[in-house]
Amino acid sequence: MIELVSESRCIQCNLCVKVCPTNVFDKVPDAPPKIARQSDCQTCFMCELYCPVDALYVAPDVEPLTGINEESLAESQLLGSYRKNIGWGKSVTTTAKEDSTYKLLEKMK
Repeated sequence: MIELVSESRCIQCNLCVKVCPTNVFDKVPDAPPKIARQSDCQTCFMCELYCPVDALYVAPDVEPLTGINEESLAESQLLGSYRKNIGWGKSVTTTAKEDSTYKLLEKMK
């Protein structure tokens, strides 16, 4: 479930608003988007994937968390971690060729 939009990292591009399939966010003039309907979040991670500055945190839990703060998420490197872990992003090097399924398919060619 979406838990945080970082006010210090957000560049107000509103990509998270555009890609959210359940319309969880509201645009706010001259400010980061607001999590307006958290209970509608389906934990699809699309907003976190598309955020170019890692300003979002989506928890894998389906229930809202308590005690979430930007400082602790940044310290533990959780902001944008889903995108990094699956290999999305300009500064990420793909590891697809190391995947066992990829290797198997290559042998089948």
